[in-house]
Amino acid sequence: MSDFTEQATAYIDMWNETDPAARRDRVEQVFAAGSRYVDPLGVAVGHDQIDSMVGAVQQQFPGLRFALAGPIDTHHEQARFAWRLGVPGEDSLIDGFDVAELDGSGRVALVLGFLDKVPTA
Repeated sequence: MSDFTEQATAYIDMWNETDPAARRDRVEQVFAAGSRYVDPLGVAVGHDQIDSMVGAVQQQFPGLRFALAGPIDTHHEQARFAWRLGVPGEDSLIDGFDVAELDGSGRVALVLGFLDKVPTA
């Protein structure tokens, strides 16, 4: 389903956008108003909180990039896709997968994130 492929790519691009104004624009393009993002480390509801969460992750992992890590599996209004975070061309620091649900307009209404590989202290 091309809508999910486009949205998953736009979603990853949003996580990689370091210019605050451009990132905020991407958040509003990708996510529906009132959308939710939930992962083991936090919950964000709405554009402001999602934008803040993305900015905080970028500050915690400066210079690292997100990338899709395989095909996007879809059914109905849902998709799941794996991703990795790291230096391009090197082993990833963090691996995970997200389950996303689109609303009727084709924007993300909900993301449930899972972490498969995380660094140890």
